[in-house]
Amino acid sequence: MVVDSSHNSDLQDIPAFLNRHPVMRPASQPDSCSPSHTTTVPLNNPSVLESVDQTGVLRATDASTVSPGPALGPNPNQGAAAKSSRPWLEPLRIAPQQRRWAWTEIDREAISQNLKSLRKVIGPDTLVLAVVKADGYGHGAVEVARVAVRSGARYLGVASVSEGVELRRAGIEVPILILAEPPLEAVSTVLQFDLTPTVYTREFALALGEAADAQGLAAPFHLKIDSGMNRIGVHFSDAGDFLRSLSFHRALRLEGCFTHFATADGTDTFSLKTQQERFEQALHTIRYMGIDPGIVHAANSAAAIRYKQLRYDMVRLGISIYGLHPSSLTKSLINLRPAMSVRARVNAIKPVPLGEGVGYGFHYRSPGSVLIATIPIGYGDGLSRALSEKIDILVNGYAYPQVGTICMDMCMFEVSQRQDISSLRRAQISANRPNVEFGSEAVIVGKSGDLEVGLDDLAQKIGTISYDLACMFGLRLERVYRD
Repeated sequence: MVVDSSHNSDLQDIPAFLNRHPVMRPASQPDSCSPSHTTTVPLNNPSVLESVDQTGVLRATDASTVSPGPALGPNPNQGAAAKSSRPWLEPLRIAPQQRRWAWTEIDREAISQNLKSLRKVIGPDTLVLAVVKADGYGHGAVEVARVAVRSGARYLGVASVSEGVELRRAGIEVPILILAEPPLEAVSTVLQFDLTPTVYTREFALALGEAADAQGLAAPFHLKIDSGMNRIGVHFSDAGDFLRSLSFHRALRLEGCFTHFATADGTDTFSLKTQQERFEQALHTIRYMGIDPGIVHAANSAAAIRYKQLRYDMVRLGISIYGLHPSSLTKSLINLRPAMSVRARVNAIKPVPLGEGVGYGFHYRSPGSVLIATIPIGYGDGLSRALSEKIDILVNGYAYPQVGTICMDMCMFEVSQRQDISSLRRAQISANRPNVEFGSEAVIVGKSGDLEVGLDDLAQKIGTISYDLACMFGLRLERVYRD
């Protein structure tokens, strides 16, 4: 039981609450997780009620009424029978109705439709690599990969060996490109799971070649060329010599060459043009040396949508397949449908008197005539604390202002019983039409009625990008997929 000590009437209500809610089993029906000699705390025992202090902690004053609880630590003398008496040690799949009332909803059909829309823009002959790193930008890498492959993606892109292994173990068979060079120690795993690494150091390339040769394999790789972003890759002026130094190795197979543009999503066309020229200079040198560069690719979502001349043999589509625009400059060029919505259900709603504070720090105090609704989603789920009191929560087609500091696991919003207007539209509550109640579905990101809140809307409020928030929402929340 949690007691709201900031609301004085709660302490007075405890006896009545305990008598209405017999939360402990009778001693004749012991909990399977507790010893058989557990005794019951009598709910009508005044001495127990007197021990509720001002912090809201329930303390039993009579030691004979307190359950000692289960023993701590393993007992070497207990076998399988003991294990069966401790069900928390058994594998358990939590039923949907038992899960926390907060989740992300992923629309697989939206991902498929976005890939079809992108195909119309890039044309029929350009290969598509779907980028599913960071657990599919928070959407679930395996599910997104399956949809992408069914929708025509010929390659998948990941950030690490472990991400590639996850896809292989899920039965994904198309080529998987690791977009950065793995550690030397990962060479055996790269080969074992048929992953294609990016290469830009001679040490890794030779280790890959030697390991592949020992197994009678030819290991494919893609060369990363640094055309000016100055993160990773072989400098564009050294690309030809680098490949020539590896050309003797019979177990290495150059499958592709690529670079990455720093400003394809912006208005700085001079820097973009400079990178393009450097990349093409490197490709010219490679070809002049008699080396086939393989699949040439450079365009991310922004470049693929905006610049036909940068699509080359293949494009790497990341943020756009999730229905999010890489830039405001692409919004007039293609229609994308967001695949992620973030939802929760109201798990508490109460009137808060004039002047009472809400949440940590009491940065919000009730103006009176309001209900405060709580939903179980917070910054631990990706709803940044920096968004506190900057967003609206949508319920049944109306918008309600989030109030108080966003907590790790929950946040609150105000349901006004006055008539006023929020940044979108605030519900006017009447006695015969309550709009928010216990269990009402609240939308943090997505549509409710004719209102919509996008990841971009939240990102702009705290100076970040939609990619950031999508990944964060994907870390802890349950995912529900729909078509």
